[in-house]
Amino acid sequence: MEKMLKIQGVGADELAKTYGTPLYIYDQNAIESKMRTFHDHFQSELFETEVLYASKAFCIKEMVRLAKQHDLGLDVVSGGELFTALSAGFDPSRIYFHGNNKSFQEIEEALQAGVGTFIVDNVMEGAYLCEKANLHPDQLHVMIRVNPGVEAHTHEYIVTAHDDSKFGISIHEEETLVELIQQFQSTPSIVFDGFHAHIGSQIFEPQAFETEVEVLAQFIYELQKRYGIETKCFDVGGGFAVHYTDADAPIPIPQVCETIIAACEKQKNKYQLPLQKVMIEPGRSIVAEAGTTLYTIGFQKKTPHRNYLFVDGGMSDNIRPALYQAAYDCDVANRMDETKTIPTCVAGKCCESGDVLIDEILLPASQAGDLLAVYTTGAYGFSMSNHYNRLCRPAVVFVKDGTARCVVKRETYADLLRGECEEG
Repeated sequence: MEKMLKIQGVGADELAKTYGTPLYIYDQNAIESKMRTFHDHFQSELFETEVLYASKAFCIKEMVRLAKQHDLGLDVVSGGELFTALSAGFDPSRIYFHGNNKSFQEIEEALQAGVGTFIVDNVMEGAYLCEKANLHPDQLHVMIRVNPGVEAHTHEYIVTAHDDSKFGISIHEEETLVELIQQFQSTPSIVFDGFHAHIGSQIFEPQAFETEVEVLAQFIYELQKRYGIETKCFDVGGGFAVHYTDADAPIPIPQVCETIIAACEKQKNKYQLPLQKVMIEPGRSIVAEAGTTLYTIGFQKKTPHRNYLFVDGGMSDNIRPALYQAAYDCDVANRMDETKTIPTCVAGKCCESGDVLIDEILLPASQAGDLLAVYTTGAYGFSMSNHYNRLCRPAVVFVKDGTARCVVKRETYADLLRGECEEG
């Protein structure tokens, strides 16, 4: 084993020296490989398919450009994500606008931009869109987010009502859904395409997706039989698991794609559904494993029960461990060849007791100035980064074929004050 961690042939020490730490590093080759795999395996001879990149996982212009280059559609959930996509030259007709509380301004911005499809999350939004759509010359495509009562998390999934979910309309609220669809159908400028559903995150069991498709197919069939409502499009959502630690065994991308395709083909034939298009929305599964966060190790201390190792970042650049105990793996990047014997708690520099990146992991002996690499941080680290304790957000670097390039500059202290108004 080499002493120094390398990412696409570039040493961690070189990256730290050039760009500083903390530093978000992305293996661009890995990102593009994931995109190609999703695109190539999510195919059917019975209906059109589209892979939508869920940009909430990691949304910068360079990432949007990669999605465009690899023929992916785009899922956005805010005016900011929409603005980023348009600034990167993404085709608005291939943008799907999600969100449970799109503001009036965001809706207007999306309409003016010519966004292809709105994913309608509730009845009030649907009514408002009908009102606004008539004021715009182009037809507006809509899908409804429904709650199928299938929820999947980690290694188990359950089928239940979940009527109180923040997102979507329960499929058990049939009368409400029918009235909303009929409202769309009676609005000349709106085209109702179908339904969207999302059943969870970090899903490890392919059967969960099969169950989702089965439940929704029966629901779609009943709507068609009772009310003559035809569903042309079906968005299965995302939630495909990734590898954070050795405890994780994610479904290989080809398998998850083929499972969903086979389930949709089976249900289309079973119910003779007029299904023309099926979509999925991978986000985390495209970028998470491609990302590594590099820190500089500072002070260390021992308590009666713990060996603390402090780094120059923390919950300001990765809030997931503090929010919901997300687990990660790491290495001392400049001591890759040394034996890991010391039980270590990796803690950040933020003034919160909960600012712990990794509760306990075996690491080699290290000293101030060494580098720590935390793996699989490509999803939601940058997206959820913050200015707590007035810390500056890290730079973002893409590495491809042995060459690194900065795609987001490190913030400066001046950036922290940029929006402040002077007295008077």
